[in-house]
Amino acid sequence: MVNNGKQNIPLWRDDRFWRIALQVLVIVIVVSVFALLGGNLTRNLRQTGSNFGFDFLNTSAGFNILDSLIPYNPSDPYSRVLLAGLLNSLRVMFFGIILTTILGITIGLARFSDNWLLRQLSFIYVEMVRNTPLLLQLVFWYGVFVQLPPVKESLRVLNSIFLSKQGIFMPWPSGIQGIIGLGVLIICAIAAFIMWEKRTKVMVEKGESGQSQLITLVMIGAIALLTLTVGLNWQRPIFNPTTNNIEGGLRLTIEFTTLLVGLVVYTAAYIAEIVRSGIQSVPKGQWEAARSLGLKSSLVMQLVVFPQALRVIIPPLNSQYLNLAKNSSLAIAVAYADVYNVANTTFNQTGRAIEVMLIIMGTYLSINLLISLGMNQLNRTVQLRER
Repeated sequence: MVNNGKQNIPLWRDDRFWRIALQVLVIVIVVSVFALLGGNLTRNLRQTGSNFGFDFLNTSAGFNILDSLIPYNPSDPYSRVLLAGLLNSLRVMFFGIILTTILGITIGLARFSDNWLLRQLSFIYVEMVRNTPLLLQLVFWYGVFVQLPPVKESLRVLNSIFLSKQGIFMPWPSGIQGIIGLGVLIICAIAAFIMWEKRTKVMVEKGESGQSQLITLVMIGAIALLTLTVGLNWQRPIFNPTTNNIEGGLRLTIEFTTLLVGLVVYTAAYIAEIVRSGIQSVPKGQWEAARSLGLKSSLVMQLVVFPQALRVIIPPLNSQYLNLAKNSSLAIAVAYADVYNVANTTFNQTGRAIEVMLIIMGTYLSINLLISLGMNQLNRTVQLRER
């Protein structure tokens, strides 16, 4: 049938109709399933005489935790102890991502070293760590740290770091001077990065040595070194024979150290393989062209190969960061008070399984979405831009 020069297509044969209809059908099915599950949950809760709600968060927790970045005592409500557990988890994730990135990239670059022993050691590390379960590794590291001597016989490193059963004590900045010093170090790091990029651009595009930028980098390094030595107001741990305890400085508990070391060592092995595959994805012609210009092996990697490899490295690197964040929930195996461990105790005491599980799911989902958002932004900055 033709109407005004256009053919009327029957509705059941119109692709546009079916595309919209199928999407509406999927939405209806999903909503119906959630409504069915919600109704079933409501009926079961009504039969057991309990109601869905989060009012239990305002009641006293009644249990203590070993690690807490904020003041907490057992009389505080569950919301307070869950917040303390969340901060503990974020601390592990933050330092874990930084340390595992450094170690993973280092091991990955070592796979291409001209030194035969270094290449083999990095290969053995990757194969051993990747082929053993993370839980087993956490138990191993916990056993290592538990074997440390008592406080009186603690091991000392440079007479400033104490290793004992009560934890690892190390110097730490203190007071307003320490805060200002940390701010200066951050500014120096940003300035050094900008100047390094500028020097690299001058060397590549203009063929100059970048002498002025190098002098500026040396000055920035001197300021950072001076700040590190005298500008942070370091508070060193000291053994007090009166109390038989170590006072001052920063204390890392055995549980926190075990979880952090285990996650870093385990995840770094996967990141090393990601770095290796990313570097190998760069065409050999790029290597040969860089060498033909007379660049040293270190400059070839730094200026030519690694920047191109980042386009391949960053997407799977995001997955490893997400895995590290989720694997931190294994803290319960070493008795570290992360958000999952604290929530598990909360569930056992209150019996609010649904509410507690929703809190845990929402917490990890939010953290992983934030990590993905940041990594996606970083990924966009290294991708090729088409004209």
